[in-house]
Amino acid sequence: MSDLNLPVLDLSLLDQGEESAAAFRAQLRQATHEVGFFYLVGTGVTPELEARLLSAARGFFDLPEADKLAIENTKSPHFRGYTRIGGELTQGRVDWREQIDIGPEREPIAEPVNDFDRLVGPNLWPAAQPELKDVVSEWHDHLTGVARRLLRAWAETLGAAPDFFEQHFEDPQTLIKIVRYPGKDDPTPQPPRPLHAAPERDAEPPAAWAQGVGAHKDSGVLTLLWVEPGKGGLQVQRDGEWVDAPPVPGAFVVNIGELLEYATQGYLIATNHRVISPKYPDDRISVPFFFNPALDSRLPLLELPAELAAEAAGVTEDPDNPIYATYGENALKSRLRAHPDVAALHHPDLVAARAAAAS
Repeated sequence: MSDLNLPVLDLSLLDQGEESAAAFRAQLRQATHEVGFFYLVGTGVTPELEARLLSAARGFFDLPEADKLAIENTKSPHFRGYTRIGGELTQGRVDWREQIDIGPEREPIAEPVNDFDRLVGPNLWPAAQPELKDVVSEWHDHLTGVARRLLRAWAETLGAAPDFFEQHFEDPQTLIKIVRYPGKDDPTPQPPRPLHAAPERDAEPPAAWAQGVGAHKDSGVLTLLWVEPGKGGLQVQRDGEWVDAPPVPGAFVVNIGELLEYATQGYLIATNHRVISPKYPDDRISVPFFFNPALDSRLPLLELPAELAAEAAGVTEDPDNPIYATYGENALKSRLRAHPDVAALHHPDLVAARAAAAS
């Protein structure tokens, strides 16, 4: 372990001969078996690309409110577009952040077969900032390559063929969030609450807005998180305690999601994490990239070698947050919970069905 509370792994070891590659795979297995989080360097992402992404993110959040609200996610049945401050929930509590959600660019499915087919559709891009689409596309393509290399390394270090996961990621369901965490205790007026806000959100006391994003596990397979240099706030739960995961220059924070825990029957662990809001007048930009299989994909269970299987703790049981084998069911669960206003506006039948099932 490093003094940073999380291990640091170097992806470029995969290109330095079999001995170095084997060392990387062993480190990867250990980090995600014991912690579920690590720093990743050697990804080939250039400082120039990072600077362009940060500039585009700042440019978007600096737009007039009307330009951002022109692509508000309440206009998208696919949960895409801009979410204003206080517009998302984690564990039923308001997150103090604003963001834009960007997924695969697709035409909507005219006659959905599965409920999660409703997540398929186009993105909402800001007309006032056309350059955002270009840099996000470049970012997406590079990180997709990084994610595929990690999946091959995981498969191999867990005793499977390197291409074990690949058939499930031929058409990955990616998600990029560009997030801004404003400083708490900001004395300036905040945008008015939307009229369509869910009742539980309007009842939330302002003190709860100190959470940038509340404690949670990611619902998919793999997350690559880029954080603005010098901006802390991310915390990871280890052995029942919250530890800081400050940004490391040139590194991504990587964590696995619930589906990889499921596929390994708990040998690899999805770990709770959260973000503490910065103190005003500071703020913080972060860009998580979620790499997930096709919506209708069911990740197969890995047949672990006996010595690894003996250390698999089993999938975390949480009746309030079940882990579904099919990724689309996990993704839809997450979206409906996080954005109840979008759900109520565009998917009242799903809201009613889930309320009836819970009663």
